[in-house]
Amino acid sequence: MNGTEFIVATAIVLFVAFALGWFAAWLMARLTRVTQADMGQLEQMARDLHEAEEARDAAAARLERREAELGNALKQCQAELRAAMDGLRDARREAEELRAYIERQNAR
Repeated sequence: MNGTEFIVATAIVLFVAFALGWFAAWLMARLTRVTQADMGQLEQMARDLHEAEEARDAAAARLERREAELGNALKQCQAELRAAMDGLRDARREAEELRAYIERQNAR
């Protein structure tokens, strides 16, 4: 094999390698190409995700408001309970004082 035949054989091998690489790249681009239907699905998924996030945020806000309302109601009930307990304590003390007074009156 002389120099010219070697150059031609090398050129043919390089051309075949180039053609195979180009074909593989074209095939990969063709197989991984995003279609309009895929883009539509992605856009719909993005809209659904956005709506779900808004719904989650709204639910969290409602939960916080409800939690604040219940906290206020609990504080109010605790204050009413303390007031009722104080009133009951005063009534018991007054009843004891009245019993003691009656017993002193009866003892005379």
